Amino acid sequence: MASMQLTPAQLPAHLQRAPAPLYVVHGDEPLLVQEACDAIRAAARAAGHTERTVFTMASAQADWSAVLAALGALSLFADKRVLEVRIPSGKPGRDGAAALEQLATQAAHSADTVTLVVLPRLDAATLKSGWMAALAAHGVVVRVDPVERAQLPAWIAQRLAAQGQRVAEGEEGLRTLTFMADRVEGNLLAAHQEVVKLGLLHPPGELSLEQVRRAVLDVARYDPFKLPLAVLDGALARVQRMLQGLQAEGVAPVPVHWALAEELRALHAVRRALDAGQPLPLALREQRVWGAREQRYERLAPRLRSALTGRWLAEAQTVDGVVKGLPHPDWPSDPWAALQRLAVGVAAGCARASVG
Repeated sequence: MASMQLTPAQLPAHLQRAPAPLYVVHGDEPLLVQEACDAIRAAARAAGHTERTVFTMASAQADWSAVLAALGALSLFADKRVLEVRIPSGKPGRDGAAALEQLATQAAHSADTVTLVVLPRLDAATLKSGWMAALAAHGVVVRVDPVERAQLPAWIAQRLAAQGQRVAEGEEGLRTLTFMADRVEGNLLAAHQEVVKLGLLHPPGELSLEQVRRAVLDVARYDPFKLPLAVLDGALARVQRMLQGLQAEGVAPVPVHWALAEELRALHAVRRALDAGQPLPLALREQRVWGAREQRYERLAPRLRSALTGRWLAEAQTVDGVVKGLPHPDWPSDPWAALQRLAVGVAAGCARASVG
């Protein structure tokens, strides 16, 4: 069969037809990976694949002969079956890579078996590997991307709609969705659970902000490597909330500072490159800026001045000392207080540049 790439949102329509013989699901969002796999299994069961065999290949030294033997053997208890191969590390090793290439060819021509390969989020090099290329060439690949903070209100609204609920129109509804998003950010499983809870607590129809406030817990989990994006967005309240959440979760200030300082280093380097006459796309490529970061740099870099980005980078170097126990007379001695002053100051500058 021809290669096919799907998002989780596209999968239900695809599964209305007979299931393909081979699926690959990869991503680091456990809820969405689980839902995609459940949908594939359900479609396979509906098509008569009632037997299921699961292999978890937990190391690069795992024995793949049993997997290939299972694919080649006739089913003992049913005419059709599901063969599931889980690779938690995403690194099958040399033997596993060879086995996956063989499995891809065999699975694509197996009439009685739906093969499901489940992987974590794959880096760029792994996506280009021979074994992944073989799986993609012969099967349906479902790539599960994280639901970013900006997408979360719409995601929540979609989940509410699926259970017959909605928020008010306009500004009030946006406040309600933003309130929920703030409290479940970085914890999609908890977001799903809170939506389900609202379905149990209230009948179908419109939900008020007060109903949501009473029901939704604060279950946000913050990633220090997403703090720089909030800073570049100029989202002052969110930056402060993320820093408070990271501190409350017991995250060390060192990786938080490192993530922010690296972003400021890249931003200053891009701004200096623009001053030297380099085109923005080339400057971004040289600093390895792409995806969600690229959009922010395209908006901010032309509007900032290198004197300002240089000052921010110098301040980050000062805070580096504070975080490592070297106080500075002009900065708070508490690492988290120094981080907050740096992050909020940069976020305020980015907010001004965005509207300037």
